[in-house]
Amino acid sequence: MANSFKTLKDGDIVRKSLPILHNNMPFIRSISRQYDDRFARSGMKNGGTILIREPNQYSVRSGWVMDVQDITETVQTYSISTVKGIDIDFDTEDLTLSIDDFSKRHLEPAMKRLGAEIEKDVLNTVYAYCNSLENTAFGTNPVYSDVLTAKAYLDQGYAPTTDRYLLTDTLANNSIITDSKSLYSPVSELSQQYLDGVVGRVGGFNHLQSELTPMHTNGTRTTAGTCNLSAVTNGTTTLSVTATDTEIYEVGDVITIAGVYEVEPETKIPLNRLKQFTVAEKYTGTGSAANMTITWPLYKTGAKQNAYCADWTAATAATVVDLAGSSGTDSSSYRQNLAYHKDAFVFATADLEQPKGVDMAARAVMDGISMSLVRDFNIVNRNFPLRIDVLYATKCVMPYWACRVSS
Repeated sequence: MANSFKTLKDGDIVRKSLPILHNNMPFIRSISRQYDDRFARSGMKNGGTILIREPNQYSVRSGWVMDVQDITETVQTYSISTVKGIDIDFDTEDLTLSIDDFSKRHLEPAMKRLGAEIEKDVLNTVYAYCNSLENTAFGTNPVYSDVLTAKAYLDQGYAPTTDRYLLTDTLANNSIITDSKSLYSPVSELSQQYLDGVVGRVGGFNHLQSELTPMHTNGTRTTAGTCNLSAVTNGTTTLSVTATDTEIYEVGDVITIAGVYEVEPETKIPLNRLKQFTVAEKYTGTGSAANMTITWPLYKTGAKQNAYCADWTAATAATVVDLAGSSGTDSSSYRQNLAYHKDAFVFATADLEQPKGVDMAARAVMDGISMSLVRDFNIVNRNFPLRIDVLYATKCVMPYWACRVSS
């Protein structure tokens, strides 16, 4: 016997919908997820903020004399304000279906579409905050050496060796398989690659495949600009850059500065690679000095030091702003595959308030993902409009634990 209308009111739809949504978001399933039930309470139904504590960092003393340092905890704030939803209109005949038939006809296609939209939005939000960019030949698909370089960047950032993932599109996946096929691999891994065409684990990463990996379009940068490093203050997110009035740096563009190197996070020893900076706000050259905003603060000294220059004072306006690793052709678009540890990114959802006096209001939480469903009767058209909502926020919280691998 088909499920009755009353059975559906008990929450079958939302309980059936959430696993389908969950299974169609491979990237979100692989990163840290947080759930907050406060937002369903009175006064918080329209969203709010969550604070994430950053790891404390300390300087090391040499010698017997104490040099006490203050503990200043810093937090990252992100707003839970993004809502994605699916709205469906049912007639009375639809409500007589069994929940399985109802799921196949309505919920599965709707949840796959919603899951893809949320996943795309999250990926396009976080990729520009990754601390590194890698590809040996931009405009071509990555090869195995690119995977190993990304691994090295995560190693240098002290990312845990477990729970690392590599998210690529199909063509990048094929390129990595082709390039690494002659290398030693366990028989089971080779069998999976041959039968399924998907890498299971490569270069220390669990490999995921998605066609939703974001595309980045470079700005119209034809010549290098200059940066006045003597103007850099500790903890700044702005650089004083002079570029011609034809130069445009788009959000997500990656730059390096001659003489400014990445440092080892604990000892602060300079590494043998230029530090990469990502543009956080569109910058248009004016021919004179103007502030360029970067995604992460630059610390040149202290416990949080994350860059090295032999002489910050001497490195004045002659310092060149260069493209990071020759990051491709101006105004061209490139696929941004991601190598990351799961805790590099956070995806947080919150409960929405459930209204009263409607035909149906249900809510469910699964694996840190909260979904709300509301259905009511439309007396004008004698139908049952239904809305499914997910309230969420996402952020990159550990930039050293992620790397863009461009195609």
